[in-house]
Amino acid sequence: MNNANLIIYKQPSLYKILNELDQDINFQIIDVQNGEDLKKKMGLLDNHVVIARKKISDVTNLLILDSYPIKIQKLLEHINIEFMKQHFNNYSKIKINNYSIDLNSREISFNDIKLKLTEKEVNTIVYLSKKNVPVTIEELEKNVWLYQSDIETHTVETHIYRLRQKILKTFKDETFILSKKNGYQIK
Repeated sequence: MNNANLIIYKQPSLYKILNELDQDINFQIIDVQNGEDLKKKMGLLDNHVVIARKKISDVTNLLILDSYPIKIQKLLEHINIEFMKQHFNNYSKIKINNYSIDLNSREISFNDIKLKLTEKEVNTIVYLSKKNVPVTIEELEKNVWLYQSDIETHTVETHIYRLRQKILKTFKDETFILSKKNGYQIK
């Protein structure tokens, strides 16, 4: 993983061991011995995992290593899993205007208010948000619903109507999905 940083907190022996393996691992190893330095390092680094012996409040991406001995291969496996989890979580959240969408939980949120969405609703919002022009019903049928264009259906219109109603009821937002002459759009 690129630019991955492993912060080892108050474990100088573990730091020395992993530092010797530096050429065989795919992350930078950082030794930190006090809480103030830990907060500074975490503030500077986007992609990091902290290894500590116990839970530390206000620290996310924490790998607690409280039982020794541990095989190096097993430790590296745990570290890589933590980096993969972080990567997955970082790329599962997208911003659309003032809203955040969590693709994993299928929730849209604004100001600590959350709304559960269906998979089709998420796919529709994401598709519309990537376009800078209104999207036709036929294009949504083809690219979101995977329908053939010669099928007569009002599925798209019905889904978008219901989605707009959910957003209006939850967030009081009448303009999230706009109806245009030639389709729908999120600005």
